[in-house]
Amino acid sequence: MRSGAILTPCILAFALLSACGQPYSAEGLPSNMEFVTIPAGSFMMGSPEDEEGRYSNEGPLHEVTIQYSFEMLTSEVTQDMWVTVMGDNPSGFQNPDFPVETVSWEDCRFFIFRLNQLDRYFTYRLPTEAEWEYACRAGTSTRFYSGDEDDDLDAIGWYSGNSGTTTKACGQLAPNAWGLFDMSGNVWEWCEDKFNDDYIGAPSDGAAWLEGGPSRVSRGGSCGSPARRCRSAARDECNPELRYYYLGFRLVRE
Repeated sequence: MRSGAILTPCILAFALLSACGQPYSAEGLPSNMEFVTIPAGSFMMGSPEDEEGRYSNEGPLHEVTIQYSFEMLTSEVTQDMWVTVMGDNPSGFQNPDFPVETVSWEDCRFFIFRLNQLDRYFTYRLPTEAEWEYACRAGTSTRFYSGDEDDDLDAIGWYSGNSGTTTKACGQLAPNAWGLFDMSGNVWEWCEDKFNDDYIGAPSDGAAWLEGGPSRVSRGGSCGSPARRCRSAARDECNPELRYYYLGFRLVRE
């Protein structure tokens, strides 16, 4: 009875921290991970055929309904977070507040494996591609979540037009309506899904698409990308073993 009386408030405290989007840490975990809740809902995934800068692999435009809420890290995984868990820093542009990069899909999965070993209260994973785009758009249907013009990207994302082609500290520009930073630009972000050349046969419920070749999906563009590559619908195909200084990731937490 006495043990249970102590444990219950602790669990409630963790739940309240999560609900409020506050930083949460336990022994061995990064102390500066902030998550926000992404609400359940529907959106049109991909891009219409007349969108400026569109690539053919962004269609067909199709409705996806995500019937669950989930939590997403407000920033890309930083180098400080990576070092806390992994003990080393593989990044090319080294700064604790910059996104970790030069990490493969397999490296990210190993980071997540270690994180899940450390945390008894939450389970971490990569976002699915549908979750990523839904979270990025935050209710918008424009080319960027800030608007339709290339200049609209300047306020929200580091890309080749404003970055000097180097990564920047996470969270310096404006977030989207759901409180997520750097969804466009800074570094490409790994997703769970295998890459397919179009969306014919893709899941419509937010699940990862695990049929296809060996390549995995990355999203969001980078500080070295032109504006069109940083659109909400833009996607890339990457070998899961690729390590590249414009390629990082962010987390989903359950």
